[in-house]
Amino acid sequence: MRPLISAGLCLALLGATSACVDPSARIASSLQGYGFAPDQSTCVGEHLEKNLSLGQLQQLGRAAREGDTTPGRLTVGDFVRVAGQVKDPKVPLEVARAAAGCGIVAAPPAL
Repeated sequence: MRPLISAGLCLALLGATSACVDPSARIASSLQGYGFAPDQSTCVGEHLEKNLSLGQLQQLGRAAREGDTTPGRLTVGDFVRVAGQVKDPKVPLEVARAAAGCGIVAAPPAL
């Protein structure tokens, strides 16, 4: 089984709820550490901060903590799978929107 997310990103997402730290910057910094391009990481962080509550970000962090914490390269698929474990349907939707809107995944072809 592939790691869903590393402990480092989990802690960063949980740290994003701190009143002293800008959540989008924490998310972006963590994503960059796992191989995402800086502009894409910033875009995802800003999108998630704007569209998810701090409680929803905490839920995402808890879901991440339940996954395999073996360090490694994080893929967009890993991030979306973790988001899908959150019982709030808005979380995986916003993670997928952020990934697509920030150019991390291609939009599906038009029919």
